[in-house]
Amino acid sequence: MTTMFNVLVVDDDFYVAKINSRYVSAVPGFRVVGEMHSAGDAFSALEQGGIDLVLLDHYLPDENGLSLTRRLRELGRDIDVIMVTAERSSASVHEAMRAGVLQYLVKPFTFEVLRRKLEAYSRLRGTLGTGRLDQERIDRIVGGGGPQTALSLPKGYNNRTVELIMELVSRTEHPLSAHTVADRTGVSRSTAQRYLKHLEENGKLQLTLRYGDSGRPEHLYQGK
Repeated sequence: MTTMFNVLVVDDDFYVAKINSRYVSAVPGFRVVGEMHSAGDAFSALEQGGIDLVLLDHYLPDENGLSLTRRLRELGRDIDVIMVTAERSSASVHEAMRAGVLQYLVKPFTFEVLRRKLEAYSRLRGTLGTGRLDQERIDRIVGGGGPQTALSLPKGYNNRTVELIMELVSRTEHPLSAHTVADRTGVSRSTAQRYLKHLEENGKLQLTLRYGDSGRPEHLYQGK
């Protein structure tokens, strides 16, 4: 049975809130239970319970999103927050992390970008619901610098893409091709190939070859 997450969409722009709600509703496993346009109304809705995730605009007319997030934490509300904002400064991102924001999404964004964020959230919640965790999974969740995050990356590579690909490959029972990884993560096939090769060369993934009718081997990758 698929887990259904209840989402509250909060944005001071009525039009943007409607668009974001349509985006969220189009992702399997997520349903919008309300739209709010101020921090006060959002807080009242969250106090009533029954909400798992908030897609929260930072710039609201009565209070900013980070302040609202802190108030929720002070009350002990077990509600996850994805912050949406046009603010790109490193200081703002750091402040959001300290406030307990789970993900940080820069406006404007496309449906595909939000879809990947929500799917990653669903995977995270699934991992946290499995009971006891090994060190590797804990490191992926908290970014603790374990074996999967300690990789030295060359110029042009980034940790977020590494984590996304490692999470996909490690949770899949069967080896995956670069084409499949690209399709499921939303990166280009050439990017998937570069990252998979780099991870295999650094001992993070295992490479196997599958020969088809063409005689050319297909490269398949799986976690160790």
